Amino acid sequence: MFHHARLKLTVVYLGIIMAISISFSAFIYRIVSYEFQRRVDEIERRLELRRFGFLPPPGETQLFIADVKEAQAKVLYVLIYTNAVILIFSSAAGYFLAGMTLRPIEEAMDEQKRFVADASHELKTPLTSLQTSIEVALRDKEITLKEALFTLSDSLSDIKNMTNLTSDLLSLTKYQQNGREFFGKVNLQDVIQSSIKKVSPLAKKKKIGIKIISKDSEIRGNKEGLEKLITILLDNAVKYTPEKGGIEVNSRKTGKYVTISVSDTGCGITKKDMPMIFERFYRSDISRSKIDASGFGLGLSIAKSIADIHKGTITVESQLGKGSTFIVKLPSD
Repeated sequence: MFHHARLKLTVVYLGIIMAISISFSAFIYRIVSYEFQRRVDEIERRLELRRFGFLPPPGETQLFIADVKEAQAKVLYVLIYTNAVILIFSSAAGYFLAGMTLRPIEEAMDEQKRFVADASHELKTPLTSLQTSIEVALRDKEITLKEALFTLSDSLSDIKNMTNLTSDLLSLTKYQQNGREFFGKVNLQDVIQSSIKKVSPLAKKKKIGIKIISKDSEIRGNKEGLEKLITILLDNAVKYTPEKGGIEVNSRKTGKYVTISVSDTGCGITKKDMPMIFERFYRSDISRSKIDASGFGLGLSIAKSIADIHKGTITVESQLGKGSTFIVKLPSD
């Protein structure tokens, strides 16, 4: 589809370029021809007057006129040749420009297709589980109240999972599309404190201490988004840190940037997984097999989208078995 669209766009570009080129060439040729003809007419008049007793040899006038007409023909050939060269180069340039124009659209559509495919895949599992448990319960004519309640409770858990998934998908779409909407002055100390409050219940349950090293600093940004970003990093840190572990949140300003880092003493990330952890629905082998952590692998994708709309970056440093540090760098202005 995009190859066909690219060819059509190339033809359009080429048509516009050639229309301009041919019109310009026709205009030049007309001016040059008019000038040549005007000069020829004047030479003929002068020669016919035979001023100063000059009598041109027989045929000299015709030869001179022939030379002028030959020069006129050469101008025409040069213009035709020039347009042929323009046609060739314009075709290549038009095809290249068409590719550049369509590439973002193609990438966006491919991204959308992957998004739909990934979301469908992730929704399929809880939906299938929910359907199976309800069908089994309905077919069991001797089901007890206790068993029915267990089925309802299990189904409710699947529904909550799907609700969380759709909420994460909406958040991801929101922060990818809305750009720099609702930006204003944001106090990072307030954002960090608010984010810590949200993860405190789980941290207390696992007896994990959270240390804050932060000074008051303001940046221009989306408060809700920044709070979401730090909450995601803190939530991951709590999930993947064993009981009685520790988390440190550090915020500092260096030059024109503010750096926020969230460090934990968790399981760490393998070198193989590190390049892919910010991709949608990606969960490392360690998080799937060794750590009982809920989620669909969307959190870090959302965090990256939020960092992107703030013209910032998010990176990770990790040692397997010792912990990870996520570093967010944002412009202070």
